[in-house]
Amino acid sequence: MSMTMLSLWTRILDLISPRSCAVCGNRLSITEHAVCTSCYLHLPRTTYQFTPYDNPMTQLFWGLSTVNRAAALLFYEPHGEAAQLVYDLKYADRPDIGEDMGRMMAEEMRMAGYFDGIDAVIPVPLSPKRKRQRGYNQSEMLARGISEVTGIPVLPKALRRKHFRQSQTTLMRHQRQENVADLFILGDTNGLEGKHVLLVDDVCTTGATLTACARVLDTVPRLCVSVLTLAFTKS
Repeated sequence: MSMTMLSLWTRILDLISPRSCAVCGNRLSITEHAVCTSCYLHLPRTTYQFTPYDNPMTQLFWGLSTVNRAAALLFYEPHGEAAQLVYDLKYADRPDIGEDMGRMMAEEMRMAGYFDGIDAVIPVPLSPKRKRQRGYNQSEMLARGISEVTGIPVLPKALRRKHFRQSQTTLMRHQRQENVADLFILGDTNGLEGKHVLLVDDVCTTGATLTACARVLDTVPRLCVSVLTLAFTKS
C-alpha cells in the first residue's frame, strides 16, 4: 500500500473512530501517536540515559546483579502522566501505546548512544495466564517499538515466567523480591553467549522483577545485561 493510500485510510479511520491522547484525552492529529504534541513535550523525563552507569535506577541493581547500565524515559508518580500511560497500556487494551512509547524511548535514548553495543532486546515476560487475559505483553510492545527504530531484534522467548503469583503494585520492597523469586527461567537463548542484551519492562520501582530476570540471564556464559524501562518510580 502506498504512503498516500495509507494516509488516506488513516484519515478515514480517524473520522470514524477518533483517537485521543492517552494523557489529556484530547483528539490526536493525523501525525500524533499515543500522546499529543503538548503532552509529549511536558512528559517528566529522567534523562538517566546521559548517566547510565550511575543514577538512582542503576544503583538499585548494585550488589544484586551484574546489570551493566540502566535508564528509564519517564518518572512515575501516582496520578501523573506516566502513570496514566502505564495504566492504559496494561489495563485499557491499548497495545498501541506500548509500540508508540517504545519508538519514543528509542528516538530519545539513541541520541545519547544508549543502544551502542546492544545485540538483542528481551522483554520481561508475563505468565501465560496473564498474557491470555490481557491479550498481549506490554513489555513486548515496548520492545517492538524500540526495535522498529533501532533495528535491534526482539527475543520474546529468551525468558519465560512460570506463573503469576501476585501484582507487585501494593508490595513492600522485601515482599517484591520474595514475590518474584524463582519465577523466571531461561527459554530460547541460542546464540546469546557473549552478547549484550537489553532487558525491557514498563515500570521499575524497586528493581525486584528486573533483578530476578537479570540473575537468570547471568547464567548464560559471558552475557552482558542492561535495562531500559518506560518509567521509574520516584522514591
